Amino acid sequence: MNSSELIVHKFHDIHRILSTESFLKMDALGGEIPFWISPYSIEDQAQVEMEIKNLAKKLLNEGIPTLTIDLFRVSCKLVEQHIGLERMFEVERKKDKERFRKALQSTINIHERLIPEIVAEIQQHSPKILFIKGVGSVYPFIRSHNVLNNLQSAVKDIPTLMFFPGIYSGQSLNLFGMLKDDNYYRAFNIDDYKL
Repeated sequence: MNSSELIVHKFHDIHRILSTESFLKMDALGGEIPFWISPYSIEDQAQVEMEIKNLAKKLLNEGIPTLTIDLFRVSCKLVEQHIGLERMFEVERKKDKERFRKALQSTINIHERLIPEIVAEIQQHSPKILFIKGVGSVYPFIRSHNVLNNLQSAVKDIPTLMFFPGIYSGQSLNLFGMLKDDNYYRAFNIDDYKL
């Protein structure tokens, strides 16, 4: 199989998993949080984006509404609301990279702004499954393990699936297959799910 066929097959399997009653009810997790990671190669980004949309449509047609959170879009929205994109571009031009990174992280503020924004979206849309994407677009300003760690206490009533452009060993996240994000033990690799 070529790369494109592998992605189609992967999303076919994900659909089969997500549409089962046991997945939706979060059975067999043994009290663990219902967080799942779907790793993929960054070379497949465009196709993965398309497959995420198709998956959401297919599930909705089956009576399973999902909510897709794009971390990049949410970050831009927060920057616009709290400082303005133009002002942030000025900060980027005038400050060194490290000071710009800190200013951006402070504006997005995972604890006080990003997570509450995600929770508000969930409350507004009442999905049965939460998708998170855009992980690669927000690196290094937002780290995937920080998002997952902070979502643990806020989103535990519905399964969450993060689409991760890299490798997830079940213990560590390796963004793009090159950048070690951090250890994260609380999520399950969706590729290991047994029907």
